[in-house]
Amino acid sequence: MPKLWDSTIESHRHEVRAAVLRATSTVVSERGLLGVTMTGIAKEAGIGRATLYKYFPDVESVLQEWHAEQVHTHLEQLHAIAADDGGVVERLRRVLRAHGTNLFESRIHAGAADAVASLHTGDRFEEHGVALQRLVAGLIRTAQADHQLRDDLDADELALFAVSAVSGSPRAASKAAALRLVDTTCAALAP
Repeated sequence: MPKLWDSTIESHRHEVRAAVLRATSTVVSERGLLGVTMTGIAKEAGIGRATLYKYFPDVESVLQEWHAEQVHTHLEQLHAIAADDGGVVERLRRVLRAHGTNLFESRIHAGAADAVASLHTGDRFEEHGVALQRLVAGLIRTAQADHQLRDDLDADELALFAVSAVSGSPRAASKAAALRLVDTTCAALAP
């Protein structure tokens, strides 16, 4: 096959995959995780079910890919916040607040515990968790070097504490309560 043909096919595959993931976002937001079906995704994406099955064998694999993209986008946003202007402690607080808010807003999936649990397994999800902890540890390490955060514990241990504490955000009674949890976590990091 000519290279142009290969490039065109690859471009088409990429476009279809992107359309499927956008459609999945729409279906999840409208129907929740338990309401996602291959038929619903195909209809929303404007493709046939047979085409969808060429790309994904089942709804679980679509949701895994969609979730991985959501987490990747969230991590990119957190990295941008971490690199933004402001003091390191303030940037750390903004990273943790953004993460806590994202987790709190994900509670729309309540009642779909098994589906959510299946999305939070595997190497890809573990890699994202490690990346988040590294980001937080880097900010903590920088703040510790300037004596702006407690230094009686290693930055990696404090990052584990902070990320674990903020992971309780979805169980908060309100968004304000979730943000108070983040603020309490940040206060515990103070010298």
